Amino acid sequence: MIVGIPKERKSQEYRVGMLPSGVVQLKARGHEVLVEEGAGRGAGFADEEFRSAGAEIVESAAKVWERAGLIVKATEPVEEEYPYFRKNLILFSFLHLARVPVLAKALELSKITAIAYETIQREDGSLPCLKPTSEIAGRMATQKGAFLLEKPNGGRGIILGGVPGTKRGQVTILGGGVAGLNAAKMAVGAGASVCLMDTSLDRLEQLDNIFGGQLLTLYSDPNNIAEMVSKSDLLIGAVLIPGARAPKLVTADMVRWMKPGSVIVDVSVDQGGCVETTRETTHDDPWYEVDGVIHYGVTNMAGSVPRTSTFALCNATTRYVLELAEKGLETAVYDNHALYMGINTFDGHVTYEAVAEACDMEYKPLSVLL
Repeated sequence: MIVGIPKERKSQEYRVGMLPSGVVQLKARGHEVLVEEGAGRGAGFADEEFRSAGAEIVESAAKVWERAGLIVKATEPVEEEYPYFRKNLILFSFLHLARVPVLAKALELSKITAIAYETIQREDGSLPCLKPTSEIAGRMATQKGAFLLEKPNGGRGIILGGVPGTKRGQVTILGGGVAGLNAAKMAVGAGASVCLMDTSLDRLEQLDNIFGGQLLTLYSDPNNIAEMVSKSDLLIGAVLIPGARAPKLVTADMVRWMKPGSVIVDVSVDQGGCVETTRETTHDDPWYEVDGVIHYGVTNMAGSVPRTSTFALCNATTRYVLELAEKGLETAVYDNHALYMGINTFDGHVTYEAVAEACDMEYKPLSVLL
């Protein structure tokens, strides 16, 4: 199979879809790898590293997309890439289609097979390709929030951990999954007062045991959310329903009751955000203010630490690239349930129910089509 690695086109996205070590593994199995010129430069990988690994360096994205049977990317295609979509091509990437219905429609119309990292799901419910990015985003959420709380950046002018004789900053985290856990690690480590909220009592018990009483675990219901949001210096949204739009747990009224200069970092913005006042931003213009509250809504947070995040992502995704290249699509998805769950569009149909519902498109089970 010919595997193509184009350069990312999303604003200030510096990651690359494959490491040189992944190229070595594909070449050892007899596959051809095309890497667009400069694709890895933002993450610190020179063209020569890919060439030495056995890749062919190609001068344009168009040629990569035209020649490859499998395209591997770090983040969702942007509109300038839609014309490259075609039937019998496999796209393997983050997609977040619930947030980008126009992309879902373009994938459907082109009959491309689109496999989303964020919906690759093992039978135990874990999301192996989303996990490393969620770990990074969760940790960065606390880091970004602490930065925005500084007065020169528009914040309240507090440090999360305080100092002796002063109050600690209050951090509230909505969602106890991978991103929420990692946000909590950073916030607890910074010395903040931390409350983590979730609807799973089993998960809250696990988190209480992990942190040994260093944070408050609270059941996530509207009353508890409203109370904690009003007390928060930093609110982190880390809610995830695989493939679906994030539920709006924090209303605009709740935001109005927050303290002036407090901060919201909505990691859930990848799936539309769990705060009503959240809107998508970019690294070019990452935050904005609503009712005196600073909002951070960058959809590709991990793209700002591309070296770390490329290694972390490719450590999880390369095994699936190898399976697709070795076995072809149908055998690979029959042999691997997690990969089967990753397919969002196939042969002109949306095959992931939560995506179809979020985008108001017709759903057709993959089992009927294969």
